[in-house]
Amino acid sequence: MSEHITLKYREEDLRLLEGFRLLDDDFMTMVFDENIEATELLLNIILERDDLRVTRVEVQKEEKNPIVGKRTIKLDIYAVDGDGKVYDVEIQRQDAGADVHRARFHSSVIDTRMLNAQQEFKELHDSYVIFITENDVLGKELPLYHADRVIRETGEMLGDGSHIIYVNGAYKNDDDPIGKLMHDFRCTNAVDMFYPVLASQVRYFKETEGGREKMCKAIEDAVNNRMETRRIDILTESLKNLMESMRLTADEAMTALKISEDDKKRLASRV
Repeated sequence: MSEHITLKYREEDLRLLEGFRLLDDDFMTMVFDENIEATELLLNIILERDDLRVTRVEVQKEEKNPIVGKRTIKLDIYAVDGDGKVYDVEIQRQDAGADVHRARFHSSVIDTRMLNAQQEFKELHDSYVIFITENDVLGKELPLYHADRVIRETGEMLGDGSHIIYVNGAYKNDDDPIGKLMHDFRCTNAVDMFYPVLASQVRYFKETEGGREKMCKAIEDAVNNRMETRRIDILTESLKNLMESMRLTADEAMTALKISEDDKKRLASRV
């Protein structure tokens, strides 16, 4: 019975995998994980350059807030180039997830981690927060939207090195690089893609045994992580309700709910 369930779940994973696109963050992060060549291609196209060289790439990089109870973020793709500039690329299929305030928050979190204690503020490297959205969330039918600080009275750029860019994933134009890139992000089959660097990775994860095995494992891990996150969210809500209704401390409420020591550690920063 156990073997049958395992095989059935794997078949479901494979069906999911067939429909995955680079616009799906679970799949995208697998394709770009430690993939400097693909990341260079992505950033050079979006920034309309041909000379950007990436030195480091991480996916799902967690940036913890040092203040207890404050929000922590995970960066879909975190990259650094040869000049020390930092890039955060986020995939957002839901319009609500691409709110401009979220882009501002990501930018601020990246900045706070860039300087050591004795460094001057002028040593702060440029940072780029790039949102690739499935829909045209800003609604002007443009392929790219650049948000930089401008001095209103003069119209001049402030030049503080902070950049926010929205990439319209719904943009269709096979005659320019952004159009081709977004076409590839919407593709489910490698054979239909323009850029060989991306197509080869999509082909690996979808068409080879080793790649499919890695993706199925990643899918199962993602499902388990989301279930665990949901469990902790429910536990947190129950804990807060008990504290409020019974006027208990966090420790007293945890004891009453018979919460395990491991869960106590996870809940400590939430209540």
